[in-house]
Amino acid sequence: MESNTQIIERSQIIQRQDESDDEIDLLKLWHTIWHRKWSIITLVAVVTMVAILAVFAITPIYRAAATLLIEQKTAKVVSIEQVYGLDGAGSEYLQTQFELLKSRALAERVVRQLSLTTHPEFDPRQQPKPLIDVKGLLANLDFNKAVPVTLPGDLEDEAAASEAEIFDEVTKEFMERTTIEPQGKSQLVKVQVDMADAAMAAKAANALATGFIESQLEATMEMSATATSWMNGRLGELRTKLKDAEDRLQAYREKENLVDIGGTGSVTSISTAELNLTSERMIDARRQRAEAESQYRQVQAMRSGGWERMASIPAVLGNPLIQQFKGDEAKAKAKFDELSRRYGARHPAMDAARSDLNAAQATLRSQVEQVVAGIERTYQLATANESSLQSSFNTNKSQIQDISRKEFKLRELQREVDSNRALYDTFMTRLKETAATSDLDSANARVVDPAVLPSEPLKPKKALIVVIAALLAGFVGVGLTLLLDALNNTFKSTEQVESRLNIPVLGILPLIKQGERSELARMFTKGDDKSFAESIRTIRTGVVLSGIDEPHKVVVITSSIPGEGKSTVSVNLAFALGQMERVLLIDADLRRPTLAKSFDFPVGTPGLANLIAGTAKLEECIKHVDGIDMLSAGAVPPNPLELLSSPRFAKAIELLKAKYDRIIIDSPPTQAVSDAVVLSTFANSLIYVVKSDSTHIPLVEKGVGQLLQNNAPVSGIVLNQVDIKKAKKYGYSYGGYYDYYGYSSSAKA
Repeated sequence: MESNTQIIERSQIIQRQDESDDEIDLLKLWHTIWHRKWSIITLVAVVTMVAILAVFAITPIYRAAATLLIEQKTAKVVSIEQVYGLDGAGSEYLQTQFELLKSRALAERVVRQLSLTTHPEFDPRQQPKPLIDVKGLLANLDFNKAVPVTLPGDLEDEAAASEAEIFDEVTKEFMERTTIEPQGKSQLVKVQVDMADAAMAAKAANALATGFIESQLEATMEMSATATSWMNGRLGELRTKLKDAEDRLQAYREKENLVDIGGTGSVTSISTAELNLTSERMIDARRQRAEAESQYRQVQAMRSGGWERMASIPAVLGNPLIQQFKGDEAKAKAKFDELSRRYGARHPAMDAARSDLNAAQATLRSQVEQVVAGIERTYQLATANESSLQSSFNTNKSQIQDISRKEFKLRELQREVDSNRALYDTFMTRLKETAATSDLDSANARVVDPAVLPSEPLKPKKALIVVIAALLAGFVGVGLTLLLDALNNTFKSTEQVESRLNIPVLGILPLIKQGERSELARMFTKGDDKSFAESIRTIRTGVVLSGIDEPHKVVVITSSIPGEGKSTVSVNLAFALGQMERVLLIDADLRRPTLAKSFDFPVGTPGLANLIAGTAKLEECIKHVDGIDMLSAGAVPPNPLELLSSPRFAKAIELLKAKYDRIIIDSPPTQAVSDAVVLSTFANSLIYVVKSDSTHIPLVEKGVGQLLQNNAPVSGIVLNQVDIKKAKKYGYSYGGYYDYYGYSSSAKA
């Protein structure tokens, strides 16, 4: 019996092994992939063939490209620039040209030019029709709509609408097949067209390039014609306005008897020519008096506020000395404020600063008063000068005023003539420039490389598609292989069993063909399968050697779930031990007994249940078969667990231990019932049978864990039904368990 300390150590080892299982075993992955190599290769081959057939069924698309050079230059027709705001410089200009190449108008031009509406690649009428017209069916499902009556005239409208719809669809599809690709930061742009018809693709690309150039020329000529027409109409209006203005000016001169002196535009009459100079002086005197009066009134308005307000008058403030003294005052004020934050009012520095501030203010005040006095004197002088001139011309006052009015009117008429003449001359110049269309024939774009017939299709990239399909198929095959292997969470090798359970493997049993129970139970005694017999001997040796110091008289054999072969292992191990010892085989699976059926015991043969219940004697229950004694389950009781837990069963075991060298007990599975835990309390050794590549590891771990928690003497594992060939393909090794006799010597495996 194991102690609690041993159980704890074993659990810790299992936990450490679980952590190590998280590491990726690359060699194991390689063996898994290598085992499925033909499946993966087949998948890759099938997918590759399908891809080859698919790419050859795809219609090849050719790309034709024409290269345009779009020059950034300023148009020579200045009038068009100013009217339409064109500027041939900057990235915005190039981007605009690229967008024009993508325009629908240019696409429609090419569609018309090449008659693409009748081309088989674009014309929907020449396309293969679908087997089911889904749109038509959906339209017919609306039974609420009234069915319109189609008249003969309506048929023509529908035909015309159909042509328009076809043209619209063809244009859209052509635009989708057109690609405009600028070449880096240069002024070159590639016009590319993708079509199944290589020759038509080249024609379409060239048509786009030349159509763009022609449309630019047409747009320029149209703008030039529009500008010329507008300018001619405007020029006639300006000519009429200029003639009217000149007539009015000349009529006024003749009426008022005015002449132009020296061609300067100054006019006078013959009777007042000698008074012209005095009139000009009078005007200057009035202006000076008005300026002086304005300043004087500002001074008078500010006088009540003291000299500080007068210092803010613009005329005073503009004086350089005032500005200088105000700067001195500001500096003294700033110094005074700074010292006042640092010293008290009676500090000597404060007194000096206050003195400087007062001196600066006094100086400023004195200068302000002087400037104000000068403004008053200037006003008085200007008033006196105006009065003097006014008195000297009192006699000619009416004449002077009349001359001023005439001169004002004359200048007004002259300005009107000058403005009309300038506008007329400007439009005349622009009209001549617009009419000179010698440079409009040059476009801002030219074809550098015309499109040629493409020799190779753009798509599909047949080789690339096939290679990608093959690679994807390979990845999918490898992924599925690894996924299936990861989902197969079962024991496949002895190393895996020992590393996960930390329990030694006593031996392995090969996979045998499914036969009758009697054949499976007598496989060791018949000796037809040498590898199976040798495997049983290996297990027998492990059982004997594990109890060499203290022989394990009672050996319990169990498994996780039914169907793992524990009964077969029990019978054949009992026969193997029976060659050396007196052995008793007990069928303790009172729910699903198999021993009596395997050896064709008569119906109603008493067994373990009858012995425990006291309804039969030991001699009546034991049967001798091929050198060993067997105790079948007997009549199936309603309470098997209570029978196995009863003192009568314990007493029977003690009695049997005295009569036999070895007792082999075939126990029910651990995950089905709790009988195995009860039987383990009577055992000196417990052998756990695991079906290879079948039983899930968590089930085995749970079953073994339950036994260990109840201090069961689990001495070893038997890995049953091992497919040696399959295991070797996967790269699993079984060490010395199977190498000598080998799988090839098995006749039935």
